[in-house]
Amino acid sequence: MRAFDRTAATRFPVAVDAALREAGWQPGRWDIKAAEQWADALRAHVSPAGHRHTVFPAAVEAWAEFGGLRIAASGPGRHIAPTPFEVDPMHGLHLARTVADLGRALGADVCPLGQELDGQALLAIDTHGRVYGLDHAGDWYLGSDIDHAIGTLVTGTRPSRLSAGARQG
Repeated sequence: MRAFDRTAATRFPVAVDAALREAGWQPGRWDIKAAEQWADALRAHVSPAGHRHTVFPAAVEAWAEFGGLRIAASGPGRHIAPTPFEVDPMHGLHLARTVADLGRALGADVCPLGQELDGQALLAIDTHGRVYGLDHAGDWYLGSDIDHAIGTLVTGTRPSRLSAGARQG
């Protein structure tokens, strides 16, 4: 169970809240039907080498609340340029092995969450709700939950690079 009120007006910092609302989010948004369709599609997919996705509640909850949104910030970032992104796990459909490899390194199952726009990075979430970015330069820890990860991307906060075998928490 999530430790915050999903409908609280002060859940996000002002800039993050503004970016979310611009993308179509509002407190209480919850599309479980779309989330279940994504879960079914991911569970049904098997790569040519036999790799499969694992689906779990933290992923389904994130998809239900933020799925389908394209989120972008305006203005400069805190440390780096803000990263526009989309919450849609289908961007990781054909990356079951990549996602599973990250999960093995973290010691937790990991599932696709979405992507930084234009495919710059895959976004993934683990069973604990922690969010990661995977790109050509490495794997990045974006936040302890979806809210913090959205804040990291919208505000241009520099994420932490994962080291081999590192576990965030």
